[in-house]
Amino acid sequence: MIRLIEENLVRQNKAMLLMLLLLEEEFSRLTQLKPQSVSRVELSIQELMRQVAGERVSLRRLVARVEPSAQRVRDILPGLDEEEAGAITQLLKRLDETEQKCGVQAAKNQQLAMALFDQSKGLLDFMHNQIKPKSTTTYGRTARFAKGINDARLLSGRL
Repeated sequence: MIRLIEENLVRQNKAMLLMLLLLEEEFSRLTQLKPQSVSRVELSIQELMRQVAGERVSLRRLVARVEPSAQRVRDILPGLDEEEAGAITQLLKRLDETEQKCGVQAAKNQQLAMALFDQSKGLLDFMHNQIKPKSTTTYGRTARFAKGINDARLLSGRL
């Protein structure tokens, strides 16, 4: 049973390493301004996260089989021999370090994505303000001065 727990932790660690690579790839594509390729990488990240969540549920079941009162892997360490406990502790440490790196990279990606969003929104607002009629003394469809609100509109009528 302990071997299954170790294997599960190894799989999770490899998945988190892959997650880190995907997050770095997403960052590079964000900097290259390729939104379609970013969305493909994002879908891969989401699928990988789903699989990691499944591994964690499986790990909790394995831990509960070893020690029914245990909630976490660290709770079963005192009952193991020194070699097994050391191996599992090392795997947990590596997994935690990789998760921390993934968290930092995900925060960078989120900040860059929000900055690009703000930049695009600002550009669109600027373009709308440039297109919007500045003078309300223009003729409307009924050959009278238009008294509408000052928004961007589609014009229709005859010349």
